Amino acid sequence: MSQPSVPTSQPERPRDGWDPSGFRDAVQRELDVFLDAQEERLRPLGPDAARLLAEARAATAGGKRFRAAFCWWGHLAVDPAAGDERALARACASLELLHASALVHDDLMDASDTRRGRPATHRGFEAEHRAAGWGGDPEQYGAAAAILLGDLMLSWSDELLRRCGLPLERVVPALEVLDLCRSEVVAGQFLDVSVQARARADEQTAMTVLRYKSAKYSVERPLHVGAALAGATPEVLERLTAFGLPLGEAFQLRDDVLGVFGDPDVTGKPAGDDLVEGKRTVLVAKALAAGGPAADELDAALGTPLDEAAVDRLRTLIEESGARESVEALIERLVEEALAALDATGLDPSACAVLRDLATAVTQRSV
Repeated sequence: MSQPSVPTSQPERPRDGWDPSGFRDAVQRELDVFLDAQEERLRPLGPDAARLLAEARAATAGGKRFRAAFCWWGHLAVDPAAGDERALARACASLELLHASALVHDDLMDASDTRRGRPATHRGFEAEHRAAGWGGDPEQYGAAAAILLGDLMLSWSDELLRRCGLPLERVVPALEVLDLCRSEVVAGQFLDVSVQARARADEQTAMTVLRYKSAKYSVERPLHVGAALAGATPEVLERLTAFGLPLGEAFQLRDDVLGVFGDPDVTGKPAGDDLVEGKRTVLVAKALAAGGPAADELDAALGTPLDEAAVDRLRTLIEESGARESVEALIERLVEEALAALDATGLDPSACAVLRDLATAVTQRSV
């Protein structure tokens, strides 16, 4: 598919500091242009394809664009000149399609009702089925639609990176990183599902789930994709791993804390959603490891319907076990490790300065 006509504006790359809002806008433009082309391609399929595209637009709208940002600055850390910035922005946007795919599938597997303050994809299609009075099972229809949309966006992530417009000799190594990244995410997700089914996980197992389901694809692999597009050597990728992997783990640990203690008005998810879903996170594993009646009470309540009072009770148990304090300390140690590794990379100082800012943004956020 040839590249469609696009706006001429370039992503802003300020010489001093970092303009996250301008970058997010640039990534959104590339996603919109790509989805416009896909909509035209699928137009012969009629209104149902249009509904699927509309949900793809909703699934890829908004967000912090952290994965795209790590890709962008991973590239500039290796090649400060950047070259074709529009093509690089398209490559960065491909990671947001991967992320959207993972969220759609994750919400279905977790039976989540909402995402960013709106119905989760499977719930939205389920509601459409009911409203239309169609035959069959509305829940099954919603699940099928979510699986198909997630698969479609996963395919699109490869397509957008492959057709980003950068030289093929640079794109091929980046695609190899993306291939590995997708395998890690899917296998990590299955590990997570299996852990929840067994209803037990020690801290080491929970950390393994965290690393492969989220940490690597959130920071380390986006850095690698960007650096590979800049012609990075394996040794440079290893240096970026020393920064990106511990930072990705800290990022997901923060997410786990927010999944229990976050404000629903800010996170867009119900209060204590991870507790209702029975997530065996590092935070929960640490609380259970404390033992005693409190741990037994927490263990028995995980994954059951919980009202606001019950959620508050479990939050108190986790807090009193010392688990939250321990996770906060772990986040701090991982960030320190990551920043020390970043200082030792010897990569572009300006890009590294922005990566330090991003490290703060992903680990000290409230959403």
